[in-house]
Amino acid sequence: MSTPNNPLKDSKVFQPIKVGNNTLSNRVVYCPTTRFRAAPSKTLEPNTRHVPSDLMVQYYSDRAQYPGTLLVTEATLVSPRSGGYEGCPKISTEEEVKSWKKVVDAVHAQKSFISCQFWFLGRVAIPKILKSRGLDYIAPSPIYDDDFHKKAAVKYDLPLREVTESEIHDIIYNDYTIAAKNAIEAGFDYIELHGAHGYFIDQFLHECSNQRTDKYGGSIENRCRFALELIDHLITVVGAHRLAIRLSPWAEIQGIVEEESPIPVFSYLIEQLQIRADNGHQLAYLSVVEPRVQGTVTASLDSIKGDNSFVKEIWKGKLLKAGNYTYDAPEFKGIIEDTADGRTLVGFSRFFTSNPDLVYKLKENPTSLAKYDRKLFYETTNWGYNTYGQNHLIDEEAEKKRFPKIAASVDEARL
Repeated sequence: MSTPNNPLKDSKVFQPIKVGNNTLSNRVVYCPTTRFRAAPSKTLEPNTRHVPSDLMVQYYSDRAQYPGTLLVTEATLVSPRSGGYEGCPKISTEEEVKSWKKVVDAVHAQKSFISCQFWFLGRVAIPKILKSRGLDYIAPSPIYDDDFHKKAAVKYDLPLREVTESEIHDIIYNDYTIAAKNAIEAGFDYIELHGAHGYFIDQFLHECSNQRTDKYGGSIENRCRFALELIDHLITVVGAHRLAIRLSPWAEIQGIVEEESPIPVFSYLIEQLQIRADNGHQLAYLSVVEPRVQGTVTASLDSIKGDNSFVKEIWKGKLLKAGNYTYDAPEFKGIIEDTADGRTLVGFSRFFTSNPDLVYKLKENPTSLAKYDRKLFYETTNWGYNTYGQNHLIDEEAEKKRFPKIAASVDEARL
C-alpha cells in the first residue's frame, strides 16, 4: 500500500527523462556494485572466473523489475591485462559476450535499460594474479598505492612499472575498443567508463599517482589526456549517446590523496566534455560520486573536504549523482532537491542490493527498506545475493554447498 503523503511519488523522481536515445521512466539508478559472482571460463581462458553467471542474470533482472529503470553493471574488465582480481566479470571473449547477453536480455525483458561499466585496475591489481597469468603490472607511474602491493610485487618478482605511450595507444585502440564493440554486440544500452576510486583512468588524473614527464603527465591538460583520448575514440566506435564516465573528485582511497583541491583538474576535464557536447558529441550522462562516500566507506561529515557543486556549474547534460541517499530517509529530501533541476539522476547501490524492488518501494512505501548485510557483499555464494525479497524460506547452508566459496573477498584473494 502507498504511504500517505509520500513526497517522492509526486516529485520529478518518477517523471520520465531522456538519457541518450532512451527515455527512462524514473530517475532512480542502480549504480555499480562489485559482487564477485562471475563464473569460471570453460573456453579460451581456463581457470579464470570472469564469465557472467546465471546468478547474475537473476540479480540484474530482479533489479530491473520497475519498467524503464537504468541499471549500471558492476565494474567489468575490458581485457586480460586490465585485471588482477578474480570473480569479477570481463567482456573480452566470445564466451563472456554470450553470457553478458543473457543478462542484458533479461533486463530488456523487464523493459528496463542497462549500462556496462568498463574497468581497468592498474596499480591496485593483485600481483599474484597478474604473475600467474604472465601479465605485467602497469600504472601511469611506478608508484604503489600501499605497502601491501609493494611487498606483493617484491614477493612475486613483478615490480610495478610505468605504462609506455605505445601501450596507452594499444589499450585505447585495442582493449577498450574490443570491449566497446562486444558491449554493443551483447546489447548494452550504454557504456560507462570507470574513471573513479583510484583505478587506472583516475590514476592518470592525480599528481600523487601520475608523475610522468611525457604528454600524459605533469600539467592538468596532460593528466586528463588519456581520459579524453579514450572518450574521443570511443565516440567514433559507439557514439556519444551511448557513452558515459564516472568520476569521484573527492574520494581519497587506494592511495589517492590530494594535497591541493581536486576542483581544477576535474573542472578542466568536465569543461572538455562540455565542449564536446556543444560540438554535437553529448555524452549520455556524467556519473559523479558524492563526497559522502569514500569507496566502500561512508565519510564522516567533518572529514569531507568539499562538494560537487562545481560540476553542475560546468556540465549541462544529464548528471548521475550517487552517495548515501538514505541519510535522510524516509523523507529523502536530498533526492527531491537534486532531481528538481530536471536533469539529475540519483544512484543507489547498497540498498538496491537488499531491495530488488527498491524503485517500487521508494514510490509506494519508502519506510519499508530492508537492511543490507555488508559482510555478504563479496562472498561467492548465492546467499545474500539473490536471497533478498524472497517469499519463501531459503536454507543458507544448502545454498553455500551449491555455490562453494572460492574467495570470500578481495582481501582473501590477495593472499
